[in-house]
Amino acid sequence: MALELRQQLKLNQQLFMTPQLQQAIRLLQLSRVELLETVQQELQENPFLEEGSEEDGAASETHEENRRDAGDEDAYGRELNRNADWEDYLGEFASTPRLSHIHEVELPEDTTSFEARYAVKPTLESHLLWQLRLSTMNEAQKSIGEAIIGNLSSSGYLQASLEEIADLAPASVEDVRDVLECIQLFDPVGVAAHDAGECLLVQIKNLGYDRDPVLVELIQSHLEDLEAKRYKPLLRKFRLDLEDLKEYLNIIQSLDPLPGASFGSGDTMYISPDVYVYKIDDEFVILLNDDDLPRLHLSSLCEVKINYASEKEREYCSEKIRAASWLIRSIQQRQRTLYKVMESIVKHQRDFFEKGITKLIPLILKDIADDIDMHESTISRITTNKYVATPHGIFELKFFFNSGLELEDGNQVASESVKALIKNFISEEDPRSPLSDERLAEMLKDALQVNIARRTVAKYRTALDIPSSSRRKKHF
Repeated sequence: MALELRQQLKLNQQLFMTPQLQQAIRLLQLSRVELLETVQQELQENPFLEEGSEEDGAASETHEENRRDAGDEDAYGRELNRNADWEDYLGEFASTPRLSHIHEVELPEDTTSFEARYAVKPTLESHLLWQLRLSTMNEAQKSIGEAIIGNLSSSGYLQASLEEIADLAPASVEDVRDVLECIQLFDPVGVAAHDAGECLLVQIKNLGYDRDPVLVELIQSHLEDLEAKRYKPLLRKFRLDLEDLKEYLNIIQSLDPLPGASFGSGDTMYISPDVYVYKIDDEFVILLNDDDLPRLHLSSLCEVKINYASEKEREYCSEKIRAASWLIRSIQQRQRTLYKVMESIVKHQRDFFEKGITKLIPLILKDIADDIDMHESTISRITTNKYVATPHGIFELKFFFNSGLELEDGNQVASESVKALIKNFISEEDPRSPLSDERLAEMLKDALQVNIARRTVAKYRTALDIPSSSRRKKHF
C-alpha cells in the first residue's frame, strides 16, 4: 500500500476559554485570603486600577448614554466600572436585600480579638532556646544545648544519639549527657527524651515519685500492657489489688507523653468567614464579609488623552484597562454568586439554622444549581474554601452538601445528623458498659426511624475518630 498526502476538510466543535473567562472562573474558587492577595497584586501591577472609597459617587446617566451613543464601548465600560456603587451591588440578587438596614439591631462581633489574631505563638525550639540562654550554663554547654534542641521532633523527642550530638558540638559524650539531663528538666518537663518511657520517667523524677519501684517498673516495662488494659497479670506480678493499680494509673495518666505537642510549628491560622448569617426576628440575614476588600475603580488616567509614542504602548495601555475593567466585574459577579448560593442554602437548610446540626437534611449541588439557575460546576467552585458563620458555629460551605439515609416514612436524614447523634449517644454512655455498634444502630432506629446497618455505624464512628466499644471500656 503506497503512502500519499491528501487534503481533508473536517468540521468539529471546540471550546476555547478566553483569558478573561479563565480569570473569572479562578476568582470563584479562591478563598478569601487568596482573593485579597490577588487584588493587592493586581493593584501593584496595573497602573489603571485604583482603590476607591465610599465617597466615590456615580456618574450621571446622560454622560453614560452619550458615551454609548458615541460607540465608545470601552470608555462606557470603564465609566460604568469606575463608578460602580459597591453598597448596592446585591440589590437585584437578594430576596431581602435591605433587611439588615431596616432593623436597627447591633450585630454581635464574631471576630477574634486583636491580640488573638496577631500575637505570635512561640515554637518549641524558641521556647527551649529562651530557657537555655537564661540558664547558668557556660558557652560550651550552651553550644551543646543548641545542638540538642536543634534535633528535637515536633513531639519533643530527641532524634539523634548522644554520639551524634557529641560530633556536632563538638564535645564528649559525658558532657552531652550532663547538658541533656538539664534540658530534660526545662519546661515542658520530659522534653528531649528518646522515647515515651524515658519521658515519663523524667517527669516522675521531677515530681519525686521515682522512689516507688512499682511505678518505675510499670513505666519501664509495662506501658504496652497498661495501654492494652491487660491488668490481671500486673495484679498478680506486683501483688496489688484493683484500687492500688488504679492509683498508679491515675498518676501515669496525669503525665504528658508528648511534651512538645502543645507547641505549634508556626503561627496559628484563623478562619475569617466569607459570609455571616444572623437571625433577626423570624428572618435570616445574609451579610458578605467585605472587610479589607478594596473598592476598586478605574484610574482617572483612563479619561486623559495620551499621545502614545508607539503602537506597542497603545496596546499595553488598552490591555491593562481591559484587565482592570474585567477584574472589577469578575469580583462583583463572584460576590453576587456567593450571596445567591448562600441564600439558597439557607432556604434549603432552614431547620439547621433554626435548631442545629441534627436537623441537617441531605443536599446535593444539583439542588442549589436548579434553584438559582446555575451550573453545578459553578456551585462547586464558589463553595470551595469558603466559610460561613452561623448561629451554631463556623462551617465550610461544603458541609451543607451531604448524602442521606432513607427513613421508614420515605423521607431522608442527612449523614452529618446521624454522625452527630452517634457522637451524642457515645458521650452519654456508661464507661463501664460502652455502647456497641449494634446497640447504636438500634438507638438510631428508635430516634430517627431509620434502618441503618452495623457496618454503616462503624464507618461513621471511625470517621468521627471514636474507638470501638472494647477500647472505650473502662474497668474502674
